[in-house]
Amino acid sequence: MAVLVGKKAPSFTATAVVNGGEIVEGFSLEQYLGKKYVVFFFYPADFTFVCPTELLAFQDKLKEFNDRNVEVIGCSVDSEFSHWKWLQTEKNQGGIKGVKYPLVVDQSKTISENYDVLAGSYDYAENGEVTFKGAPRSYRGLFLIDKEGVVRHQVVNDMPLGRSVSEALRMVDALQFNEENGEVCPADWHKGENGMKATQEGVSQYLAKK
Repeated sequence: MAVLVGKKAPSFTATAVVNGGEIVEGFSLEQYLGKKYVVFFFYPADFTFVCPTELLAFQDKLKEFNDRNVEVIGCSVDSEFSHWKWLQTEKNQGGIKGVKYPLVVDQSKTISENYDVLAGSYDYAENGEVTFKGAPRSYRGLFLIDKEGVVRHQVVNDMPLGRSVSEALRMVDALQFNEENGEVCPADWHKGENGMKATQEGVSQYLAKK
């Protein structure tokens, strides 16, 4: 598994479905450079079981992300038509109607591969036939990308394990606190709490207050 933290987020240009139903070509993360933070997350597939709980949970907290100048973007190996249909399907029928943030199309699986979250890989059989080993879907990867396009946080879950959207929001708060105050965030830090200076004295002072 590649560690992308501290590196430029892999670039891509792809089709996406935005605003709950508009299919657009040439979608790219480049449009947010210098302007917004990005939470870019992968999920295994449309019309599955854990996935709608995650996508709807991100939508429920979308205003909180947007208030922090964060763009939330989902991605899977499904087609734009599958994304579109899922976005039109009612929640009580397994759909995600009401989700407004972009869903990127990765049918070629190259985006998932570049972020190293693809659950399988292409191989060649002895007779020269191309085969695919593993699952042709993405793990539940999440990448927090700063305004300079650098990955500052990543987490990858196996397919049965749903993520914590609140934790993603907490990591945004921690990153922005560090950028604004120059202090670091200790274990289980939450917005509104004190940070600490990255020195032995700073650690001692922080621990003394607990």
